[in-house]
Amino acid sequence: MSKTVDIIGKAFFKEVGMGAWGIMDQSGTEYRPVEMPEQLKQENGKVRCKAVFVKEDVSMYMWGTPIKIISFHT
Repeated sequence: MSKTVDIIGKAFFKEVGMGAWGIMDQSGTEYRPVEMPEQLKQENGKVRCKAVFVKEDVSMYMWGTPIKIISFHT
């Protein structure tokens, strides 16, 4: 089973390639959700979520730790 992580931070839109949504936690770590829920797509919106780390074989993104959000609060 994949390791879970509790994240408290802010949502942001990264202007790279076609662009993508991410979450930056309180320590500055950037997470890149594989499928960011629509409710979380607010620039600088506060986010609290539980996620699992995912492994990507190939990605066009060169930033952020890929995660899958399994539950969240705004």
